[in-house]
Amino acid sequence: MTAARSHDGPGPLRRAGRATGRALRAPFTGTARGIRRATHAHGAGESGLGKLIELHAVNGAGDVMITVALASTVFFSVPTDEARGRVALYLAITMAPFTLLAPVIGPLLDRLPHGRRAAMAGAMLARALLAITMSGAVATGGLELYPAALGVLVCSKAYGVVRSAVVPRLLPPKFSLVKANSRVTLAGLLATGVAAPIGAGLQTIGSPWPLYGACAIFVAGTFLAFTLPPKVDSAKGERRARLIVPHHEDATPRPAPGKGSTRAGLRRGGNGQKPAKERPPGLRSVGGSVLHGLQANAAHRALSGFLIFFLAFLLREHPLAGQSAAVSLGIVGVAAGVGNACGTAVGSWLRARGPEVIIATVLGVALSVAVLAAVFFSTVLVAALGAVAGFTQALSKLSLDAMIQRDVPEEVRTSAFARSETLLQMAWVVGGGIGIALPLNAVLGMSVAAGILALGAATSVRGLLGAARRGTPHPRVA
Repeated sequence: MTAARSHDGPGPLRRAGRATGRALRAPFTGTARGIRRATHAHGAGESGLGKLIELHAVNGAGDVMITVALASTVFFSVPTDEARGRVALYLAITMAPFTLLAPVIGPLLDRLPHGRRAAMAGAMLARALLAITMSGAVATGGLELYPAALGVLVCSKAYGVVRSAVVPRLLPPKFSLVKANSRVTLAGLLATGVAAPIGAGLQTIGSPWPLYGACAIFVAGTFLAFTLPPKVDSAKGERRARLIVPHHEDATPRPAPGKGSTRAGLRRGGNGQKPAKERPPGLRSVGGSVLHGLQANAAHRALSGFLIFFLAFLLREHPLAGQSAAVSLGIVGVAAGVGNACGTAVGSWLRARGPEVIIATVLGVALSVAVLAAVFFSTVLVAALGAVAGFTQALSKLSLDAMIQRDVPEEVRTSAFARSETLLQMAWVVGGGIGIALPLNAVLGMSVAAGILALGAATSVRGLLGAARRGTPHPRVA
């Protein structure tokens, strides 16, 4: 009888233990299921886009953990004058070499189309190892910290280039590229917002702890990268693209010496025979819209880099009225993050119809706010500039993505994303360099910010509006 009763079912203590376990797990499993439903909605799960969304969220969380650790070491832990020198050293050791490496990243990764999953996994694993390496030096701020920070930066940008190239391969049916990119970007922003306070909490335990957290996150990302569909590594139908400024607005390429017309690099020679070697197509054959859009986005990205470094020191030395330096930085940072998220959401809602007009409009809006901030510098206008800069950068980038999808032939679209992303990262580096070198004068800084946007407007708005008036032979993004 005793044996029979022992098999009738678990005892009351065991049942109570299982019930308690289910209750404790419920918030986490419920949250995980909710996240999975959101990332895999509308066919994103079947196409593999949902996996990429989750991977990008992991990437954003890991990067912000490293940012928290570096900011605490390089910026917050020392007096202002010493912090300025440390950040200048950080820029010299990390950003300057990156400026030289950035033009190589896109073409190098473009030569490895069959290893995109491995490239993203490698970028994750390398950052995990570098985070552990940095954990020993972050407390002292020694010079060995900076080469590791350079490695993290290069790996982060390499991941970004590959991710941009992968998105077109994972589009669900009836999904526009701008909508897909907005989902991926929004996931990264949300993950950053969740991980930043966690990183700050780990920082209170000890300076290496955010880096330990980053290592664990990137290790998870390494395995997650290999769960992407195999079609990510397919290069069927792709060719490399070159970003070349058109000689005139219709962007008809000149014939190559000894060969006839070279539209898209695939035409027959003047003698009616095929060229001995097929030339890679360039972007000249699609008109100037993409290149003008890239110029406008470079201005937005340079402004972002400039504001990050300039306002960080300006607000530490001269906080906003009635606020501490930390609160002042927090106000501008939150405003920029909210603006970026709103721009991403609006970009998905607008579905990037008329992207040339959108890019020209948001560039004008950002320029107007920067001019106001220079003339009437105040707490409200600084926060407004941060929010508007985040909003316009996100919306402009999504519109550029839409133009690339619309105007660039599918066989070179992946390559075009790699090159455009590399150029935009270089613009951010240039803007950051200007921000750290500039004297801490509020009016001067806001004037320089307005000048960066004015330069972008002068080089791009006329071409964008002209292209919008003429229309395009390519179908609009739906």
